[in-house]
Amino acid sequence: MSPVTRSEARALGAVADGLSDDPFAVLGRHPAPAGRPAGAVIRTLQLTASAVDLVAGGHVIPMERQHKNGLFAAFVPWDGPLDALGYLFRVHEDGAVREVVDPYQFGPVLTDFDLHLFAEGTHYRAWEQMGSRERTVGSVSGVHFAVWAPNAQRVSVVGDFNRWDGRAHVMRRLVPSGVWELFLPGLRDGARYKFEVRTREGHLLEKADPYARAFETPPQTASVVSTGGTYVWQDGEWMRGRAALGEWRERPMSIYEVHLGSWRRREGDPQYSLSYRELAASLVPYVRDLGYTHIELLPAMEHPFFGSWGYQVVGFYAPSSRFGTPDDFRYFVDQCHQHGLGVILDWVPGHFPKDEHGLRRFDGTALYEHEDPRRGEHQEWGTLVFNYGRDEVRTFLLSNALFWLEEFHADGLRVDAVASMLYLDYSRREGEWLPNEHGGRENLEAVEFLKQLNVVTHGRQPGTVTIAEESTSWPAVSRPTYEGGLGFTYKWNMGWMHDMLAYMREDPVHRRWHHGQITFSMLYAFTENFVLPFSHDEVVYGKRSMLEKMPGDAWQQHASLRALYGYLFAHPGKKLMFMGAELGQRHEWNHDASLDWGTLSDPRHSGLQRWVRDLNAVYRHEPSLYEVDFDGRGFSWIDCHDADHSVVSLLRKARDEADFSVAVVNFTPVPRPGYLVGVPDAGWYRELLNSDLAIYGGSNMGNDGGVRADGPPAHGFPASVRVMLPPLGFLLLKKGG
Repeated sequence: MSPVTRSEARALGAVADGLSDDPFAVLGRHPAPAGRPAGAVIRTLQLTASAVDLVAGGHVIPMERQHKNGLFAAFVPWDGPLDALGYLFRVHEDGAVREVVDPYQFGPVLTDFDLHLFAEGTHYRAWEQMGSRERTVGSVSGVHFAVWAPNAQRVSVVGDFNRWDGRAHVMRRLVPSGVWELFLPGLRDGARYKFEVRTREGHLLEKADPYARAFETPPQTASVVSTGGTYVWQDGEWMRGRAALGEWRERPMSIYEVHLGSWRRREGDPQYSLSYRELAASLVPYVRDLGYTHIELLPAMEHPFFGSWGYQVVGFYAPSSRFGTPDDFRYFVDQCHQHGLGVILDWVPGHFPKDEHGLRRFDGTALYEHEDPRRGEHQEWGTLVFNYGRDEVRTFLLSNALFWLEEFHADGLRVDAVASMLYLDYSRREGEWLPNEHGGRENLEAVEFLKQLNVVTHGRQPGTVTIAEESTSWPAVSRPTYEGGLGFTYKWNMGWMHDMLAYMREDPVHRRWHHGQITFSMLYAFTENFVLPFSHDEVVYGKRSMLEKMPGDAWQQHASLRALYGYLFAHPGKKLMFMGAELGQRHEWNHDASLDWGTLSDPRHSGLQRWVRDLNAVYRHEPSLYEVDFDGRGFSWIDCHDADHSVVSLLRKARDEADFSVAVVNFTPVPRPGYLVGVPDAGWYRELLNSDLAIYGGSNMGNDGGVRADGPPAHGFPASVRVMLPPLGFLLLKKGG
């Protein structure tokens, strides 16, 4: 080798010291300098090698050390095309010899088109290009890494394979995209890694891969190469049916909301959460037996802090490793589908945590968030807000939504904390927020992002749903974007939930003065496509369990809860109940413990569970309870004015208006024999449901299976029926039955 010039020495030193942002200009193969014999100069950085041999063209050439940090070089005579020169290194290290394929001999893997789509916010399958992915380049297999860090001075892949030394595998900067990439030959799924980012100020950051598809089990924080697993899906019939799904609004939807880590703990070891496969064997048949149509999971994405319930996500593309591998999670979803259950995932594009290995100031700057905390931070939650106006951030989030629907066959996404996204002043005092360009409080960039989310998911994955947890009166949340709406399939009806729980907390003696809380929801019930939620948020932080919200003695508490659940199923809208609501447990939900399954030894609790099972069974069987949920044609009050007795009666109708059911609810502990209810037709009405039956833990007051409507007109209807209305009771009647 010839002596190097001063400028060459500086370039070599920068690479050897991990300061260069262009290692490909030094490492790998390069044409011999002008005026020298035809050939190539090949360099490699092997930080801990005692010696390196170059194997090329059938020759073994000892390489010359050009820097104390392990930069070696050799000259190879060669008069052909440079990229046709094959070679590898034999690295002598720690008394052993290993052969290394040079990662710096490969050209860029990402195409200009990929980078264009990524940069304009329309690369909807970015997970196939970004992050880590097993690939074969030419005839060489390995792992390709790609990460967006436009303001970094340099980015390296670090892991067990290079002793976590950021000098070893510096990535190629792809200008002007801000994406860095590197192909590492010989690497396989299962390798642990992070990205070491050197900021413009010279600080070193170790960051988890934003697009990683697997992580170490917390509290460890490394990303794990996981290309997609080997799982073979068995839910083809379900997926074909989903894609061909017609009018989704006219189907029953009863959702069981679950926190996977605390539904049930392993028997004999309460500290041990069940795995995805154990949950598939126990949770799935349980939910199916109770008659629910869907399971909704609190965020299954990787999160460092278990107590966040999954709502502070670091690994947006990775199922939590606490419960198993990505393929184990696929198995869980597959089993749900094979048992006839849809799977909805809680999804959190509204914020992300400040963990140092996460998205926060990823390249030393506010990359995924806003620089100004008045736009970029939720002070109340201690989290950061995505910059929805940045194209690359939209690529990250929109691809992520599709990723779960496509790669894991999820049937829908419940978008958490939508209100926090829509309003710039959400949970902020005066002076703590910045108005939009028109001086308003609406986050216009978030609005456009949400519209794009719904158009993309509904268009590319027909039959899937999106559900907004939106707690304000923002208009047309669940109306199509072409009508000016946000485009969600459904919206949680937080108003109904709050009103009903506030009403039920009142002593029955006082409920007559709060009757409007029962009936107010019908003034707006058809402005959105509503889901009626009794969610996890209502049984924590001192709000008490569902049973403990009910006043009175134990009998009244159970009866009140059965009546409330009956009203939930009679009211227009799809249904959601958090796990444990069916047990009537007295303790608040604790994410560190199992549900209180021991309560089922008490007949009142097992009766409540049976009541929920029977509610679901009748709901799924009776079109009048679900076919016309979002149109006033499917509902009418029979009598909503009997505040003195705290009783309401209502009519639910199917598409065929001759198919109807009658619901009556008594919210006091006083029996009402001979209670008059107007009905559309005379004839026999079967008692489909009675919450006061002894099998549910009630006093067994009822109507001996049915009553005859032979009374005079009442409540504006041509006929009437007199029923035994039990105390704190719910009745559902159907003509002919």
